[in-house]
Parts: sequence; C-alpha cells; structure tokens
Amino acid sequence: MLRKVLYSLSLILFVLTLSPLKAQVGITSVPFLQIEPDSRGAGMGNTGVAIADNASAVFWNPAGLAYQKGNQISITHAEWLPAFNADLFYDYLVGKYYVEGIGTIGGHITYLNLGEQIRTNEQGLEQGRFNSYEFAGGVSYGGKINENVAIGGGVRFIYSSLAEGTVGQQTINPGSSIAVDLSTLYRSNSFEFLRRDAQFSAGFNLSNLGPGIQYTDNAQKDPLPTVLRMGWALEWNLDPEGINTITIANDISKIMARGDSTGSESPLKALFSSWDEFTRNNGTENVTLGVMDQFMIGTGIEYWYNDLFAIRGGYYYEHPENGDRVFFTLGAGLRYSLIGVDFSYIAALEEEHPLANTTRFSLLINF
Repeated sequence: MLRKVLYSLSLILFVLTLSPLKAQVGITSVPFLQIEPDSRGAGMGNTGVAIADNASAVFWNPAGLAYQKGNQISITHAEWLPAFNADLFYDYLVGKYYVEGIGTIGGHITYLNLGEQIRTNEQGLEQGRFNSYEFAGGVSYGGKINENVAIGGGVRFIYSSLAEGTVGQQTINPGSSIAVDLSTLYRSNSFEFLRRDAQFSAGFNLSNLGPGIQYTDNAQKDPLPTVLRMGWALEWNLDPEGINTITIANDISKIMARGDSTGSESPLKALFSSWDEFTRNNGTENVTLGVMDQFMIGTGIEYWYNDLFAIRGGYYYEHPENGDRVFFTLGAGLRYSLIGVDFSYIAALEEEHPLANTTRFSLLINF
C-alpha cells in the first residue's frame, strides 16, 4: 500500500507521462532522471546521443567528453508542466573541465522541485505542510580508444524526498541510490557527401544502472529508470566554407527496468529480461507490449549559420501504452564570443497534454 502511495505521489506531481494509466512499461522510481536537460537536444526531438559535443554530453553520452577540450558551464531552467500551474520547476547545472594529459571531466547537478504538499491524517485532517523534491549529482569522464572511437562513463548520487510522516504503521523516509552510466561514441573522419564535407557519428549510452530506491525499511525497492539510448547523426556543410551547416539526428531509447506492484528484478537481470513482450494492467485491462512497442523514438534537425545562430526542430514518439508522449519540438540558439543561449519549446499534438507549451532555457559560458 505504501509503495502505491509513494508511486502515485511521484507520478501525479511529476507527470512525466500522460497519466498513471499510461505509465511507461513497469514502474520506476525517480523519473526526473529521464528529463532531457539541455535546450539544444530538447529542441531537436530529444536527440543527442550521437552529437554529445558540449558539457551536456554528461547526460546524452559521456564518451563525447573525449572529443572536447576547453571548459564550459551550462545552466538549464524549465517551468515544468506549466499547464497544471503547480509551481513545479526543473534546474540542471553541468560543467566540463579539460585537464592536459588526462582529458575532459564533466559534472552535473539536477534538481526537480515538486512543490509544497499538505500532510493529512487518516481522517483527512490537515497535519501540516512539507516540500517535495528530487536531486542528483555526479561526475563523468570520456577517453579515446583511437581517433574515431571513444568510451565513457559516469556515476551519480540520487536523493528523492517525496513525502514525510507515516502511512499505516510505516514511516516514510527519503530514498537514495547510486547509479552509473556506460557509453561509447564513434565519429568518422570527414568525407564527401553530395560534393560537400560531412561527418557521421553513432553513439550508445546505458544510463542510471544501479540499485532501486525504497522509502521505508520494509518496503520493496522500485527500480531506477535505467535507459538504453542509441542513435546516429550526420553533420553536413551546405557550402565549401562551412558557413551553413545542417545536422540530422535520430535517437532510439528504451527503459531497461522491470517493476510492478509486486516488486522488481535486479538491475542486471532486467537488462536481459526486458528484451521480450511485457504484460501489465493499465487500470482498465491487461495490455501486452511487444519489444518494438517499448522503444521511444526522437528525430531532429538543426541548421547553423556561421556558428552564430541556429534553428531546430524535431519529433518525438512513444507508443500509447508506453507513455504516449507524442509531440513536435522547436528550438533556437545563439552564440557570441564566450556566451551561448539555447531555447526549446514543446508543441503537443493533443489538447490539454501535460507537456504542452513546456519551454527550456539554457545558458552556456565558455572559459
């Protein structure tokens, strides 16, 4: 019972998906770890695993740090789920630092504010108020195997404070866990495509692999949202000088966790067992999703003029019984000297979609 209460609170407050009846396959904790943190990737249909060329590679693909030099700090802010007017917001701080002879090291802090909640007793009488929030922080590193292939990884600490007090005879405590990321990135040498220079890349990232989270001593653990993300990107110069460039990207991702109302598998076992069909109750009936139904697909395009101004667009799709997030994205970016600004916007296809009109703003500072 307590597990259902905590899950419902997390889902209602966060609403990563459309509703509890259309949650992604299985039940996972701390879904805020799945929020795409930078406005550039978000504006390109939530793609980035094969691009990963700035500090936000920490999220998309830590192996991308291996190809980067210089230092950068990026801050992203989003008023989350504005349609609900619930005072939810998301902040992401990420940085990278290049060390001669060692490589580029990245670090991040993620914070989701879930607002103020009312504590009530079993009779429904107010017993006070408390704040709900979730936090994660970690470090990442990428290194080259050769000029075209890199590997990377990261580790993060996760802290989730959803509620306080007691449910029945059980005391609710904040939950915490440790997760790791494992990734690789391939980048081709420059080659000629339609008589212009181009570069192809492909990436793979397994993120948030670690033990589940529990909120009381005797509660069963909910698994972390372990995500397998893979994709490709093609960057192509439209003119010989490379003033006008286009990047096309495609990401395919999948939740590699199996949790339900009776418990969850171990993270390592789930990596293998999740590659089959899955049956669960959506609140009305039992539904079965095949492997292909469990994939989430993002496609994006980006145009740059002289590395100064960018416009972006994209499309994101999930199966109706696996989240049902279907929307277009728009975005833009500016770069001047050491400063950059990115913006993204979600244009939902359904009326009253929880993510409709969600905007993200990112500030980048190079030093």
